[in-house]
Amino acid sequence: MAQPSTIGKLPAVGDIAPQLRFVRQDRSNAELFELRGQVVLLLSVPSLDTSTCATEARMFNKLAAGLGAQVLVMSMDLPFAMKRFCETEGIANMHTGSDFRFRDLSEKWGAAIAEGPLQGVHCRAVWVIDREGVIRYHELTAELASEPDYDAALQAVKSLLERVSS
Repeated sequence: MAQPSTIGKLPAVGDIAPQLRFVRQDRSNAELFELRGQVVLLLSVPSLDTSTCATEARMFNKLAAGLGAQVLVMSMDLPFAMKRFCETEGIANMHTGSDFRFRDLSEKWGAAIAEGPLQGVHCRAVWVIDREGVIRYHELTAELASEPDYDAALQAVKSLLERVSS
């Protein structure tokens, strides 16, 4: 299945990350801005209830252990479904954010799928955001059912982390 078109133009490398409000697992509100000053790996997935999304979340959770960056996976899943998934899968090294309340990732970032049977859920994409809020890496997978390039995303994060430590 090819990656469906999205409702808007996704933020690209060099862009300032747009506003992004989301809902945590405890149903409290949060913003990407709260992570300013840290390197952020932002994942957009259709639903943690799909096998590819679950695999991606497990892999990035494993890669995030000891990485030194903040990892945030977002979908339209409800917060309690995200919490159940994380508890069941032992996901403890990354944050989850639901877009159900504010729809910022869907609308301000343009990540909602525009048409077809999955209309309204998120595309599969990865962004790496530097400490100043600038997007330094972006991938939109060619196929919705394909996993992202883990090595490329991890290398982008590591290069930003090394810049500060050197």
